[in-house]
Amino acid sequence: MTARADFNDRMLSLGLARVAEQAAIATVNLIGRGDEKAADQAAVNAMRQQLNLLDIAGVVVIGEGERDEAPMLFIGEEVGTGNGPGVDIALDPLEGTTLTAKDMPNALTVIAMGPRGSMLHAPDVYMEKLAIGPGFAEGLVTLDMTPRERVAALAKVKGCSPRDITVCVLERPRHEDMIAEIRSTGAAIRLITDGDVAGVMHCAEPNQTGIDMYMGTGGAPEGVLAAAALKCMGGQIQGRLLFRNDDEKGRAAKAGITDLNKIYSRDEMVTEDVIFAATGVTSGSLLAGIKREVGFYTTETLLMRSKTGSVRRMTYRNPMH
Repeated sequence: MTARADFNDRMLSLGLARVAEQAAIATVNLIGRGDEKAADQAAVNAMRQQLNLLDIAGVVVIGEGERDEAPMLFIGEEVGTGNGPGVDIALDPLEGTTLTAKDMPNALTVIAMGPRGSMLHAPDVYMEKLAIGPGFAEGLVTLDMTPRERVAALAKVKGCSPRDITVCVLERPRHEDMIAEIRSTGAAIRLITDGDVAGVMHCAEPNQTGIDMYMGTGGAPEGVLAAAALKCMGGQIQGRLLFRNDDEKGRAAKAGITDLNKIYSRDEMVTEDVIFAATGVTSGSLLAGIKREVGFYTTETLLMRSKTGSVRRMTYRNPMH
């Protein structure tokens, strides 16, 4: 039986939701406490524990860094019971550690799963990213365009003025020139301090989030996770790896990447059908954060399957222990 036939995404999806939920619940007493590392470690521990309960032969392809840098859920780590389909796992146990530590919006726990060999083994380097939502011709906007050209192209197809376009950008000094160019078109910018998986996901639901496009440079692993989300929600993302030194180029070679200038499409980053789950830690424009109620924690989870295009929003009430 092939990995594809064996990958029962329908049966695995609820298990994946539980993984995201338990990672989020593990952070509840660290929200707003100013300790990023403790919050991240709590999410990592819970996520790993839940993954090891699933009947999968899982390999973490997008994780918490190289083995020597991460105590758990490092790239290449094997998870699951070993009794089941071979799967690739991409995860960010706590997307927005700073957001959690400061009790700011849009911190999430994020995980995606696909058949073995279905996800780009992106090294832990920077990636230039560009994303828009569903319903547009492929290649409407590209990484080879200037920011000004991207805004103009999207506005033209939407039949609106550039002033009606909102672009999500990670607030970093490296983006100052790009921000100035976007603003010169009349477009608005939603600046985010962290969490660019959520930033890209915002593009898929512009009517809900008010964001039409995402652009800028962030982590390559987060780019693959965002591609998995858009494979389920609809939308386009392009990514180009950026290398600052020979060490980073060496990481790419180790991951089997030979063309260092390649622009990856969504379906090149995630080549087969995947499942994706994200649970809100702090409330934001995508998901409600964890709520403490008498005797319970309540979480909201987005659970998606690219095979069917299904998007579930699940509210989970978990007794406090």
